[in-house]
Amino acid sequence: MKRYNFILSYDIADSKRLRKIAKIVEKEAIRIQFSIFLLPKFTKPELLDLLDKILKIYNENEDDIRVYKIKNKGINIASALNLDQPFNFI
Repeated sequence: MKRYNFILSYDIADSKRLRKIAKIVEKEAIRIQFSIFLLPKFTKPELLDLLDKILKIYNENEDDIRVYKIKNKGINIASALNLDQPFNFI
């Protein structure tokens, strides 16, 4: 199964939700900045599993979560994950 590197960033409006989401992401990712993480060598199912955990807490009207696939030549913005349709990205 192919593995990819991703960047996950978030902007969470509520501090309680922020702490919960940060705790989940910190278990599986490398924090780069306060709200930016590197997800190294993730398979598609691993990424979707992480997102499933996050989306149970996420408030779509107040929060923003973005995932970008990193290619060898840099970040591919065109392949950003659409959380409205999380299974249509790779």
